[in-house]
Amino acid sequence: MKYWIIILLFLTSVNIFAQPSDSWPIFRGDQKLNGLSKSSIPESPKLKWTFETGDNIKSAPVVAEGKVVVGSTDGIVYCLNTEGELLWKFETTNSIEAPALIVDKTIYIGNLDGMLYALSLDSGEKLWEYECENQIIGSANWWKSGDKTRIVVGSYDYYLHCVDAQTGEGLWKYESDNFINGAPACENGMAMFGGCDGYLHLVDIASGKLIKKVDVATYVASSVAAEVDKAYIGDYDGRFFQVDLKSDETTWVWEDENTHLQFIASPAIIGDKVLTANYNKFLYCFNKNTGEKLWEYNTGRNVEASPVVVQNKVIVANMRGDLIIVNLSDGKPVWKYEIGGQIISNPAIAGGQIYVGAFDGNVYCFGK
Repeated sequence: MKYWIIILLFLTSVNIFAQPSDSWPIFRGDQKLNGLSKSSIPESPKLKWTFETGDNIKSAPVVAEGKVVVGSTDGIVYCLNTEGELLWKFETTNSIEAPALIVDKTIYIGNLDGMLYALSLDSGEKLWEYECENQIIGSANWWKSGDKTRIVVGSYDYYLHCVDAQTGEGLWKYESDNFINGAPACENGMAMFGGCDGYLHLVDIASGKLIKKVDVATYVASSVAAEVDKAYIGDYDGRFFQVDLKSDETTWVWEDENTHLQFIASPAIIGDKVLTANYNKFLYCFNKNTGEKLWEYNTGRNVEASPVVVQNKVIVANMRGDLIIVNLSDGKPVWKYEIGGQIISNPAIAGGQIYVGAFDGNVYCFGK
């Protein structure tokens, strides 16, 4: 019995420590968009470097293979090393607001012309491009089945598009009833997104067929966080809720009785907690099973950027340009840095460093 317990503990520890801590390849960290970093950060991070782009940064940075990739509203994709040095840049035809996705040393990123580009992570060479009929605001996501990797991305043309990752060939399009603003979460072969049509859509990634859609009543601007048979969503009417994907029912709903302002930030999930931030300036932590509010923290200004959890801390940014770290346990602030330019996209945490873009056009890196 002791032998099997030791083996089980060993396998568990291998699984935990084999998870990469130096990578943040999609804007919420993983395919389920859970906003959870496997890295660590210092108690009091210091500003290590800044890199200036040609215009505002609305796109969240991503990190993989020792490279930091971010798009700017100047229409350029920038690739830096982790010391802030420019490795290459690629110019597109319009402003970039969507975060990039990195899979197998390839970058996938969309712009406001509705073009989805595949670029070599090493060189910036364009591998292919795929055209949607309207702008791309949200990150692409991916799913691999057998030897085929599929890229899924939403557009303001009302469609969720599925593209072959290697060739850029369009495989299918699924039509919703309004704009698709956020990124689709990918879980168990399904792409899951909340649309501006007020529905939570679950689409089979292999076929593009609708599995089910759940009426969530109003406009959803943020991305959905998925976990097994549950989804967590915030809407434009200021409601935050859990949806049971088996029963197709909303199992709990929370809203601030006084503000009723929109949730643009996407949720983060860790253990029995789910966290999100609202345009009313507050970062919230809930019991994910019951919807009980465990704590709240007033950031001091409106929040659009999604919170990120790293170890026992939560990182949140606001539209005044404050980057803030609070305790996961009680929401008490432990560190703050005033960038001064609006931050509307969440930071990337990888290799012990925090990377964030701001409206002043700069990428900031914090670490030891």
